[in-house]
Amino acid sequence: MTIPIDIPGLDTIIPELGEGKLVVVESGADAAKSFFVRRLSLSAGRKGLPVTFVTSRDRDELQSQFAQERDVAPMSDRWITVHERDALRQFDEFASHGGLLAIDSFSFLTLDLTPDALANSLRSLRSVCRHKGTSAVLATDRGMFEPRSEAVVTHLADGLLQFHTREGPEGIVRFLRVPKWMDARFVDRNIYYEFDGKRLAIDLRSRVL
Repeated sequence: MTIPIDIPGLDTIIPELGEGKLVVVESGADAAKSFFVRRLSLSAGRKGLPVTFVTSRDRDELQSQFAQERDVAPMSDRWITVHERDALRQFDEFASHGGLLAIDSFSFLTLDLTPDALANSLRSLRSVCRHKGTSAVLATDRGMFEPRSEAVVTHLADGLLQFHTREGPEGIVRFLRVPKWMDARFVDRNIYYEFDGKRLAIDLRSRVL
């Protein structure tokens, strides 16, 4: 079952995450990336899909964020299972339940893996996702992977969503790029957004950086 990209404006460009697909969400020091992953998790939960969330951060803090961000839509009390980890070597075990697998801080959790070991683990994860119909979203931190590992992750992902910030004439400019998506199309332009910690607002107007 597909999972809607429940962010107005962005959903007109990439409307959903396909069943059995693996997407990488990348950014620098921008909390919008983690917000997007949580938003996708809530979207899956509202559809009645099980969500498995793996994080390097505090479990209670994550649960509190979900409690603040979820809307009034009815959801099962057991809609999500959270795993707190300091490192990962194999991650296909988390994809066996179907629904959505979200791994925040993926690049941090796999720091000790060589590029070859990372490639093998990702291929195994992709295989389980295809077989079980699990959609997966991996959040990575820009600059944390070595170049070969970064190339491995980008190559094996079905989609790549990048959050960027840059200094512009009127201050900080935030924009998204979608250089790769699962249906073989991509968005070859900047998609501007604002983020206040509680809402990701997409601005589809053109502008010059």
